[in-house]
Amino acid sequence: MTFNIQEIMDFLPHRYPFLLIDRIIEFERLKRIVALKNVSINEPFFQGHFPGAPIMPGVLVIEAMAQAGAVLMLSELPDREKKLAVFTGIDEAKFRRPIVPGDQLRIEVEVLSFRTRFGKMAGKATIDGKVACEATLTCMIVPRAVEAKRAETGSAEARSAEAKGAEAAE
Repeated sequence: MTFNIQEIMDFLPHRYPFLLIDRIIEFERLKRIVALKNVSINEPFFQGHFPGAPIMPGVLVIEAMAQAGAVLMLSELPDREKKLAVFTGIDEAKFRRPIVPGDQLRIEVEVLSFRTRFGKMAGKATIDGKVACEATLTCMIVPRAVEAKRAETGSAEARSAEAKGAEAAE
């Protein structure tokens, strides 16, 4: 199964310039996903990272892996339009080579464990078959309403609801 950019946007709330996957080329429910990111000199982060020697920031490579993992997690939910997959943790991140304009990043994410609201995944980003970055990612599913409420008010109630969800997931 493959997904084009429009189908990816049906899963993720991210939009330009923060939608960091362009296409999904492999998808196995509850197992793995493979996405592509075409790295262009027109990416806004290249204006400052680094002028004259552009390199894609490592945190954005990790974010791209988390976005691919979020699609994998959200695909299991019947009411996914009411949910967000939020990136909650990273372990053992290693950056092996720089990612520069013109590269095509192949992002592979494999499920290590998955519950209704919590997932742990192994991510790997390669360029021409060579590892550029790898990490273990943790994501949690939260209601969009909780995130919206927290963003608007920063309320203790919203943070409490999110924390209770995390405890229930473990």
